[in-house]
Amino acid sequence: IVFFLHLRYGQAQVLYDFTAEPGNGELTVKEGETITITSQTSNGNDPWTAWNSDTSKNLASVRNSWMSTDQEHPQAYQGPAAMDDDEWDDEWDDTRSSACYAEVDLEAAEEGATNRTEVQGPTRKITLNKFPGFSKSGPELYLLAKMLPKGKEKISVYMGEVGPVWLYPEVQMECLVADPKKGSKMYGLKSYIEYQVTPSTTNRPVNHRYKHFDWLYERLLEKYGSAIPIPSLPDKQVTGRFDEDFIKLRMERLQSWMSRMCRHPIVSNSEVLQLFLNHQDEKDWKLGKRKAEKDETVGVMIFSQIEAEAPELGLDEVERKCESFSRFTKAMDDKVKDLLAVGHDHWKRCTGPLPKQYQKIAKAFQNLSTVFSSSGYQGESTLTDALTATGKTYEEIATIISEQPKKDLHFLVETNLEYKGILGCFPETITVHKAAIDKLKDADKLVATNKISPHDKPVMAKRVSNMSYALQAEMNHFHSNRIHDYNRVMQFYLEEQVKLYETVRGEVCLNSRHVQSCLNNRKRRKTESMSQCQHKMNKKELRNILTAQEVSAQGVLDNRDVGFDIINIT
Repeated sequence: IVFFLHLRYGQAQVLYDFTAEPGNGELTVKEGETITITSQTSNGNDPWTAWNSDTSKNLASVRNSWMSTDQEHPQAYQGPAAMDDDEWDDEWDDTRSSACYAEVDLEAAEEGATNRTEVQGPTRKITLNKFPGFSKSGPELYLLAKMLPKGKEKISVYMGEVGPVWLYPEVQMECLVADPKKGSKMYGLKSYIEYQVTPSTTNRPVNHRYKHFDWLYERLLEKYGSAIPIPSLPDKQVTGRFDEDFIKLRMERLQSWMSRMCRHPIVSNSEVLQLFLNHQDEKDWKLGKRKAEKDETVGVMIFSQIEAEAPELGLDEVERKCESFSRFTKAMDDKVKDLLAVGHDHWKRCTGPLPKQYQKIAKAFQNLSTVFSSSGYQGESTLTDALTATGKTYEEIATIISEQPKKDLHFLVETNLEYKGILGCFPETITVHKAAIDKLKDADKLVATNKISPHDKPVMAKRVSNMSYALQAEMNHFHSNRIHDYNRVMQFYLEEQVKLYETVRGEVCLNSRHVQSCLNNRKRRKTESMSQCQHKMNKKELRNILTAQEVSAQGVLDNRDVGFDIINIT
């Protein structure tokens, strides 16, 4: 970004140095230099056409220019995250990196206000293939290479208990992605989120933005994509990038991606990943980045670094292994997608129709309780309380059900999404191996037509065998991780399901005890009432008995008096 101090109409003074990239039609300017603005669109936001005192650079376009009267210096260096110009910089896709190019002529000059002449700009190379060694160049680049590149990194394959395996480090590296923070640059005009990445090897955190992760992904894909499936990063998002939930989910997925890269014995030891995790300062970062972008051992040439400590495989064995892996990865990819579809439907059901159904049941119980309470019957409260409590229990169950997918299904879905990404890489990788097998099958024809020499055929066979060992080692690594990951996530999922049903059972049991308590209270009150009634009856009966006894006694007395009277008369 070039800042200018506006002097007068048609001119501006340069506040900071700017060096144009060759062929981009940009203008190289120095601090304090005065430039003449020859044209600018009415909205003031499009590039200017300008010239300076150097006539060799006249009529160049000043791109991404901002008018500023503030002469403070830019922000101090805060790591790569603070130095980038935009969410996507040309810096990250340097046209000087190894690639297939097409020659394209660009007009670097536009019409000027004073000297209205047209200048033909230099020729610039436009990258047509982002990952040339991986996707476009076939395996013959490796199979028929006369001189293999001399790389420092040697990738060993040895025979283990399950067959060919990579050489694993003694201590597995781990990496923590945490502490997302919002940063800004250009005096707050642009904002971004950077994450703190801490490797276990140094415990020294470095800050990276999403674009840096994306740069790392591109470099790993370009270098290892023909031999190792490199899953893609979480999807980019234009809007809502600063929402808390989005930042949390992106950080979680970046953590999963980095953990998988660190668990791979080849990727974790790569120079580019070590640069990403351990760079010391801006200079170290830029030098390492440029070196990585100029790496020649990319694409199918990665197989030139593989050394298998095993006998050469026959073509039939190579083809059989390749077909077996192809069938398995295709079948697993289909079933993973099925599980994701089922999981998605279940998530929707748990957060939509199912809680609503429980809420309807709760409402029905509560409505019935309301009706019963309006009867005016004295002994109604016990039943209405029980019905109301049951309604509240079903409301609690609805809430529990709606929140459950975040506790268990989320991790199952995320694991399958991760494997969907990995499995999506295998077709390209296996295609490279199948193409190599086909090329070896055609070796006799190539010899007959003098396209290769007779000595090239055994070299091709050995290299195809080397590629097969790499594929087998990668598949064994994949199977080992697959078993570990699915054991872990299924154990966690089932444990959370047990907690779910135990929680629901607890809510129902609590309501059942409440209902039983209400019934017991009703029985107790009824028993007490009956006891009171019996007590009243007993008192009444006793009173009646006493009254009868009194009457009987009075009768005896009366009879006695009558007898006395008779005796007296007599």
